[in-house]
Amino acid sequence: MSALGPPDEARPSVAPGQWERLLAYAGAPESVPEGTWLYEPGDQAIDMVLVEQGEVLICRPPMPGDDECVAIASFGAREFTGELSLLTGQNAAVGARGGAGAVVRRLGPAALRMVMQQEPEISDLLLRTLIARRRYMQSGEGARSLELVGGAWSADALALRTYVARQQLPHTWTDADSPAGAAMLRAVGAEPASLPIAITPSRVLLNATAGLLAEYLGLSYRAPSEQHTVDLVVVGGGPAGLAAAVYGASEGLDTLVLEASAAGGQAAASSRIENYLGFTSGISGGELTARAAVQAEKFGARIASPCAVAKLDPHGDVIRLVLFDDTELTARAVVIATGARYRSLPLERWADFEGAGIYYAATQIEVRACAQSPVAVVGGANSAGQAALYLAENGSAVSLVVRGDDLRADMSAYLADRVLAHSGITVRTGTQVSALHGADHLERVSFDAGTGTPESVACTGLFCFIGATPATEWLEGLAVDEKGFLRTDAQLLDAELTGTWAGLGRSPLPFETSEPRVFAAGDVRSGSMKRVASAVGEGASAVSSVHQALGH
Repeated sequence: MSALGPPDEARPSVAPGQWERLLAYAGAPESVPEGTWLYEPGDQAIDMVLVEQGEVLICRPPMPGDDECVAIASFGAREFTGELSLLTGQNAAVGARGGAGAVVRRLGPAALRMVMQQEPEISDLLLRTLIARRRYMQSGEGARSLELVGGAWSADALALRTYVARQQLPHTWTDADSPAGAAMLRAVGAEPASLPIAITPSRVLLNATAGLLAEYLGLSYRAPSEQHTVDLVVVGGGPAGLAAAVYGASEGLDTLVLEASAAGGQAAASSRIENYLGFTSGISGGELTARAAVQAEKFGARIASPCAVAKLDPHGDVIRLVLFDDTELTARAVVIATGARYRSLPLERWADFEGAGIYYAATQIEVRACAQSPVAVVGGANSAGQAALYLAENGSAVSLVVRGDDLRADMSAYLADRVLAHSGITVRTGTQVSALHGADHLERVSFDAGTGTPESVACTGLFCFIGATPATEWLEGLAVDEKGFLRTDAQLLDAELTGTWAGLGRSPLPFETSEPRVFAAGDVRSGSMKRVASAVGEGASAVSSVHQALGH
């Protein structure tokens, strides 16, 4: 075993019996001349490489400042290559080339899926290893396979960084205003007007967006070469959507998740969830949803993001979906799990400061931007309380601004008690934000407590969690309640059921909308609890109804 990374947890010892079973799924042995690429950075649909003899080197591609590829890991006999991109379908971030005396076998994507389905013991070992290697890639030299450069107060840069973080992509971030950032711009011949930029092994993406980067990395939707109807399309990748994907794929449905931004939904914006069953010490929303995404992909679900659906046409034998780029696909059933979006405040210059001091999430990215400076959190529900605690624990003086008079009205009691007891949080009930102040980024806000004289205070970060509107504007013809949330099953009136129901001889199933085989789960559904645990339950339960609707 070579001393060249990754660490021990990312290179497990494969027992002889397991190794023989794994080889049974692989191709014939092949000798690899030293220095020959088995796969290169940027390749699609790469194989897992099983090393029988000799050595295989994992190499990061040369980036600005490098003369040649950089070896970041090596694997010897009875070891294997690969990290999470083998499951996500992402193009290879690094390459593998033959070392001294390499004899290998290839385990292709289809064969790897079979191992995951048919060999639970080996599957668990592989999965733990792939996750550990992704962590190694994020913190080591592998992170330089994707380098982001942008402005610290740029909303576009924040959106790009948020996408990359939620996808858990190995990367580095450099502030364009720093000496290192200026040097990187010069090295690739880019101008400040082209920010943010993403430096990849084969090209520099100017004015980079999540969509542009996803297309380059192979994480966006790829239409099949032949027309194919998917068993289940899940629209939305939050807790409800990911639960539907896990249960759909694990129960044999060909499952595709289409997420408009990045997997995780509002839950991924939560710094800590402490009342989710089984996690006694709590877990961040980002970590919880990232694990769920890997779990869905383990069972064969495909997750495409960012991938926004523009139209749903449920009439006919199959359901037709149209993406924003006019790509069309068909499904036998659809689960809508698009969730809801936090509202903004009707204040002058609000749009100017979005991403430059105004945020809708409290993760490490936003915390670093505020750099222990005074901040304000607006809202009275759990998401606001969790954000206030997270920011305070990272050194910021926090004003929690609540329009109502009772913090416990909408916040869980355990969380309200913790917020009120924290010395770094000032709770301002009966108060609203009335004005925003600053040049190119937020510097101060005004609080109005109804006294007639607003109070102006220093504030470099305003975190807004003030209720939500349903993400249903793209839907036509489906029954909604007075607030726009989708009505389902017993909530539906006879007049809202289309003529197609008469031929089915049944009433809407649990979580089924006013159109047959179109279901809704999670925050987008009228009457939902707006909690992660309930969203997960609804997503899983909706799949049970999907099976009934499809006659399984």
